[in-house]
Amino acid sequence: MYPTISDLLKDIFGINIPLPIQSFGFMLAISFLCAAYTLQLELKRKEKLGLMNPFYETIIKGEPASTFDLISSFLLGFIFGYKLLFIALNYTSFVEDTQGILLSARGNILGGLALGSISAYLRYREKEKERLAQPENVQVLMHPYQLVGNITMVAAVSGIIGAKVFHNLENLHEFESHPLEALVSFSGLTMYGGLIFGCISVMWYCNKRGIKPLVIADATAPGLMLAYGTGRLGCQIAGDGDWGIVNLNPKPSFLNWLPDWAWSYNYPNNVINEGMPIPSCVGKHCMMLPDAVYPTPLYESVTCILLFFVIWSMRKRFDVVGKVFAFYLLLNGIERMMIEQIRVNNKFDFLGLRVTQAEVIAAVLILIGASGLIFLRKRKDAEVG
Repeated sequence: MYPTISDLLKDIFGINIPLPIQSFGFMLAISFLCAAYTLQLELKRKEKLGLMNPFYETIIKGEPASTFDLISSFLLGFIFGYKLLFIALNYTSFVEDTQGILLSARGNILGGLALGSISAYLRYREKEKERLAQPENVQVLMHPYQLVGNITMVAAVSGIIGAKVFHNLENLHEFESHPLEALVSFSGLTMYGGLIFGCISVMWYCNKRGIKPLVIADATAPGLMLAYGTGRLGCQIAGDGDWGIVNLNPKPSFLNWLPDWAWSYNYPNNVINEGMPIPSCVGKHCMMLPDAVYPTPLYESVTCILLFFVIWSMRKRFDVVGKVFAFYLLLNGIERMMIEQIRVNNKFDFLGLRVTQAEVIAAVLILIGASGLIFLRKRKDAEVG
């Protein structure tokens, strides 16, 4: 496993470049970029189809820098400078404990004051260059695809919050033991929490700008599936605990073309240091599972990337708004329901059954997706008739 990008570069190319970049975080960033790119393509296409329209936003042009502008610019610069100079002077420690230093109060006050002052001054100069004797309201024409950056930010922030909330609900014992760590730690994210919070937030944001919820839902559906697939690839590369149950079964003969680690794997050097010590290993991540397990993140990654191409190739065939998203929910629910059968997860009693949180949500998504496809088909037939 490669907990950091440095580990990956060292193993593949034999070069040791200490970089404070975790593999999972890197792949998570790639996932958001993939989702943003596909969303931009879909918003442009849907605007051409007349499913969404450009809109005007009013901005005030020529205003001088306000006190709020200067203070906010200073504070933002101070935070970055406070951390950046400290990191530059303690780079080795930062590489070894990136998360700990970022979330700590440690920093350099001189770096904060310097960058904060520069940031406030640049903001002041920027406003002065645009300043008018009499500020005026200006109507600016905006296209929906120009909101992709904002939509991605809304999805990222709300999605991470939702993922943390659902993870802590699923692991209350961990939250009760270490509440602060459970809330701010970069690990411990539940996909369905991110999906639910992210979808609600994005629909709310877009609805305020005149984009109907089902239209934006259809536009985001392909990218959601692709992002999930690339994100799970990060789980596999880092070995973050999202693996399957113990798999001591021999690999079937029809899968002989697969490498052994794609059938069962011990996840050596996993990022969460789970398992037993690896003989002769020296370093921060020297643990491996005592028994090989199903590499479920790999299965999900391959499956969801393939499902992305299915949705992408079929999206133009759906003739009713909402069908693409309903199709996505159906596929998402089926995929997760199947993988949960061989995946490690906490179970609880629900209606007399021992199930996981993901199984319950997956069942709901299957029901909503299938019902949505049937309802939209009947509505279309009624309109035609």
